[in-house]
Amino acid sequence: MKVRRSDRLIDMTSYFLQNPHKLVSLTYFAKRYESAKSSISEDLAIIKRTFVNRGIGVLETIPGAAGGARFIPSVAEDEAETFIWEMAAELSQESRLLPGGYVYLSDLLGNPEVLRHVGRLIAREYMGRQVDAIMTVATKGVPIAQSVAYYLNAPFVIVRRDSKITEGSTVSVNYVSGSSQRIEKMELSKRSLQRGSHVLIVDDFMKGGGTVNGMKSMIKEFDSEVVGITVFAETSVGENGRRLVDDYTSLLNVDNVNELNQTIHVSSGNYLEKVFGKRTDRQIQ
Repeated sequence: MKVRRSDRLIDMTSYFLQNPHKLVSLTYFAKRYESAKSSISEDLAIIKRTFVNRGIGVLETIPGAAGGARFIPSVAEDEAETFIWEMAAELSQESRLLPGGYVYLSDLLGNPEVLRHVGRLIAREYMGRQVDAIMTVATKGVPIAQSVAYYLNAPFVIVRRDSKITEGSTVSVNYVSGSSQRIEKMELSKRSLQRGSHVLIVDDFMKGGGTVNGMKSMIKEFDSEVVGITVFAETSVGENGRRLVDDYTSLLNVDNVNELNQTIHVSSGNYLEKVFGKRTDRQIQ
């Protein structure tokens, strides 16, 4: 039975939102709704315009017999800025301060709404780049990697510090911990990552950058390429300010910690500047 345009628009919009980066032919929609391709094209134009106006993303149309439409998620600048400063205010609560200058993040990274925003923001930065896999280290980076993987429609792989018998043979690398300067080891199943992949590294928190640097070494072992590095939060607090990674993106920056007075101040990281070219010195009230 033919479907009314209003119903088609709702169903098509839902389909695109649930299947990011998937190329869908006009023939598929024409058969699904028993409608002419010309009507489907008009519907796509409406959805495309709405997605752009609302900052939801880009509906890319590809002509030709092998073409169709593909939804690429994005996020508007004002939405990204609002979310980042809300998170900065939340993380500036003194109750979140942990020994060593770390910040308690587990409740936020277990919140589906927060993870949805984080995934969209990170995916927005790499929306025009080839990403074959998202890499993180167990365990707190896993929910971030999973959210990013959804919006980029790419698999995520988990590097572990100890091997699991269920993962078969592994590749291991040694790396220097950025904070303690100790030699650590991480492992990844040989079946997890294809040779020649373009890999995006994500993590929850970066201090010295040793773990991220270790993942970079792991990617080289698979003859693959690092597309980029994005972390939820970083800290400028640490021994001599030593950082083992210099090219990365952070949503948040823990820029002042006073363990004696139990105070903490979190501000925007470099995300807004790198993605939108926007410098900001907005302060938490």
